[in-house]
Amino acid sequence: MRVTTLFLAFISLLSAGSLPPTERPNILFIFSDDQSWDTLGAIGGEVKTPNLDRLVQSGVFFQNAYNSGAWQGAVCMASRTMLMTGRQLWQAHRFHQTKERDPAAFWSGLFREAGYCTYFAGKWHVSNCKPSSIYDVTGVVRPGMPNYFDPALGGRYKWNERGAGYFRPTSEADDSWDPSDPIYGGFWEGGRHWSEVTGDDGVAFIESAACSEEPFFMQIAFNAPHDPRQSPRSFLDQYPLDEVALPENFLAEQPHAIAMEVAEGMTRDEDLGPFPRTPYSVRKNRQEYFALITHMDVQIGRILDALEASGLMEQTIIVYTSDHGLACGQHGLMGKQNLYEHSTKVPIILSGPGIPKAHTSKALVYLFDLFPTLVDYLKFETPEGMDGKSLVKVINQKEKQVRSSSYTAYRNTVRAVRNKDWKLIRYPQIDVTQLYHLEEDPQELNDLSQKPAYQTKVEEMMTLLELHKEATDDTINLNPAQIQSKTYDYKTLVQKLDPWQPPYIIEKYFPKGTQRK
Repeated sequence: MRVTTLFLAFISLLSAGSLPPTERPNILFIFSDDQSWDTLGAIGGEVKTPNLDRLVQSGVFFQNAYNSGAWQGAVCMASRTMLMTGRQLWQAHRFHQTKERDPAAFWSGLFREAGYCTYFAGKWHVSNCKPSSIYDVTGVVRPGMPNYFDPALGGRYKWNERGAGYFRPTSEADDSWDPSDPIYGGFWEGGRHWSEVTGDDGVAFIESAACSEEPFFMQIAFNAPHDPRQSPRSFLDQYPLDEVALPENFLAEQPHAIAMEVAEGMTRDEDLGPFPRTPYSVRKNRQEYFALITHMDVQIGRILDALEASGLMEQTIIVYTSDHGLACGQHGLMGKQNLYEHSTKVPIILSGPGIPKAHTSKALVYLFDLFPTLVDYLKFETPEGMDGKSLVKVINQKEKQVRSSSYTAYRNTVRAVRNKDWKLIRYPQIDVTQLYHLEEDPQELNDLSQKPAYQTKVEEMMTLLELHKEATDDTINLNPAQIQSKTYDYKTLVQKLDPWQPPYIIEKYFPKGTQRK
């Protein structure tokens, strides 16, 4: 039924004469959620990703690619807005706040105007517009959080009404949560996993597109490996808990939790784990995280196989990336609301006609560079308001860099800047600075900021941070007059609810009488 529906929708567009003949390549854009850059098997990661490894071997992998930050705890939303408009963080924020948006400002609008059939399926987390308004054809679209389906009750409910998608065992004795149970929020109607639903839609659209000579722009957005981290049991079994190692940079307590708003209970991601972090909780979360990535990889393989079978592989540019990374137990953190490498770096892979094979680039790039890169490949006129830079010359190995340094920001709490070897993180509210030599210390374990021998480097990187702040119209004061206390006691923390928390979160993590007023 899905194939038939998509085929008819696609053909109706063609018959309407809206897609003039073109020799331009198809675009297949595959997007994951919460996937750290180093989870690919092809680059030595712990996770089994044979199909993503296929892409790495057939194209160019960027090992220093970044989401440039977020203006709120929902980093997913900021990342998607930047990606699909080519705007840097604070310009994207202004765009995000605009209720009346021109569909042509999104990349789907540009491709539609150029004669492409545009398609979207999967997770949608962009406010003030619906994918149906800016894409020609849509598959199953889900919100930022999943729906919940209980077969026993015979109906589907909104994510904030029922479910147990966030239950997390805190000890070996807690067996209240089964991540393979299909009644929870990682699964859809009939016990189908959300990744499988999205994979089905991707395959169906490719099969329908193969019946036409017209080009397509296809955006497939998986929710995986975002929580609720659920996958079929066979994938969990691939990662026995006693074989899941703690990350090298595991910490039980984050020393700058106040500045990160962890200690204030302002981010859902952090509140769902125990304080202090326990080795068991972190290993269990990582087991589920790895399993979900491997399960998603299988679905990506199905899409790639369908593209191959359709005869369209050789005329399709494939782009793979994620919206941001995830701490998942690193540095005493569970979420992505921080500026450590594990949370800001993402995998970016490009493969297709004219793109070199099995090449790794060290260039400093942003997610929002992908839009102007595709514009450059397709010889489109660059849309107004785009801040990203084309990566085509780097991909073709004519240049090694498009910028000498990169800049990331999260809310009003933290800023970071890096160049080839060095990275500085600044927490203005508590007057704390961190300095890391990434070439020697990629896990960000050895803070050099207080050592006398590195004070000149601290000053140099602070100057660079100020330059980026000014260039991006960032209004933060990096040296405020009032400084918050850095001290706190984990034992006194009271977890605080976000205003949108569902009842099952309240019941599990916020017993009566424990909520912050």
